[in-house]
Amino acid sequence: MPKFPVAARDELANTTQRRNLAHATGIIRNKRAEVVDELDNWEELRLAAAAIKDRTLRHLDRHLEEFEKNAIAAGAVVHWAADAEEANRIVIDLVRAAGADEVLKVKSMATQEIELNEALAEAGIDAWETDLAELIVQLGDDWPSHILVPAIHRNRAEVRDIFLRRMAEVGRPAPDDLTDDPRRLAEAARLHLREKFLRAKVGISGANFAIADTGSLVIVESEGNGRMCLTLPETLISVVGIEKILPTWSDLEVFLQVLPRSSTGERENPYTSIWTGVSPDDGPRDVHIVLLDNNRSTVLADTVGRDVLRCIRCSACLNVCPVYERAGGHAYGSVYPGPIGAILTPQLRGTGSAVDASLPFASSLCGACSDVCPVRIPIPELLVHLRTRVVDEKRGGLPSGESAAMKAMAWVFGNHRRLEAAQKAATSSNRFFGRRSTIGALPGPLAGWSSARDIPVPPAETFRDWWKRERAERNPRADTESDR
Repeated sequence: MPKFPVAARDELANTTQRRNLAHATGIIRNKRAEVVDELDNWEELRLAAAAIKDRTLRHLDRHLEEFEKNAIAAGAVVHWAADAEEANRIVIDLVRAAGADEVLKVKSMATQEIELNEALAEAGIDAWETDLAELIVQLGDDWPSHILVPAIHRNRAEVRDIFLRRMAEVGRPAPDDLTDDPRRLAEAARLHLREKFLRAKVGISGANFAIADTGSLVIVESEGNGRMCLTLPETLISVVGIEKILPTWSDLEVFLQVLPRSSTGERENPYTSIWTGVSPDDGPRDVHIVLLDNNRSTVLADTVGRDVLRCIRCSACLNVCPVYERAGGHAYGSVYPGPIGAILTPQLRGTGSAVDASLPFASSLCGACSDVCPVRIPIPELLVHLRTRVVDEKRGGLPSGESAAMKAMAWVFGNHRRLEAAQKAATSSNRFFGRRSTIGALPGPLAGWSSARDIPVPPAETFRDWWKRERAERNPRADTESDR
């Protein structure tokens, strides 16, 4: 992937995508505002959610061990994965042990992060996405553009064409008379997936939350496909980021209020699925939980950057971001687009690539993202923090041009004689500019700074000279030396 400015410039040329994004984010944004305004204690809920997350992260090791103990006691098998490679290897081995060559998947950001579908394909295992938007992305050989609505950049006509072109290649074909009516599109997807639901032996999910004191996992969704994946297969594998832990059930109550309102603009999600280990004669016979680190421990060690681990993947920040609305999700080069991706991806993947190093700068710092975040992540502060890191890494330990300039200015301002000399040198250059009032772009290190700013030409007279002249004209006998 190229760096964000280059990719964004290409995406801006896609007028259909920009129109789709503006329409969809506007609808979600307005729905969220309506349901949030219904609550008198919305800000108190945000404060509570942030406090719960911060408290949990401070003692994350203890809560993870408690979750593991209780999940095992309930009949689940818990695996620990340090990185994406280890997590993929664990999942592939479990699928093979179940004697399966295909899996059903619930929408999961964690599995997209580790590129599980690609790893399964290399191992000869077919992975079928069951979320409608994820199905559209998969059949279209596309890449998600939004956390909540991965196919937000597609309109109904494009979805119809994708279904007619691709469904027959991987299962039940779409009806020949398929239209772009949403009901007909949903029906085509439902019929296409039904045969896969009924034959699948293995289901793969993520989790919105993991409850430490019972070893339970929680998924909230809107379509019911997740419920099918969690109950029909014989084996269930859940890949869960270690930051998804909540200590108690009472903590979950807060998040079940802030998440749906921030995410889909609903008072509650249509489907909330909670499972704890294995239940006799009900659901999967084998339940596996893969606790994923993948550099989250490194993020946790950063006292500033760790605030990003509060994120509950609601996507509210994307829906208000003026940069995302125009550039779309693909320009971010990650499954985490928008403001949250700009601070999460560089911490999970590092800043070694052009796109990752550019992401902290993919923002106007307007602060709208922080205002709507249900867990009060100070996104602008983290963007500035990461920008500093990127610049420091690029310098390789050498002082920046800005730092050198500030030290030079401190030296000049530290003595009045040096300041007077600098002022005289500046005013003497005034005659070179003639009638011009501003200086154009400056060369060298100042080119980037001056290209977007109008710099006034030096004045013909300094304030000190003006003051002495005015005093001399009013009182020729004034002691001008004492005016200094």
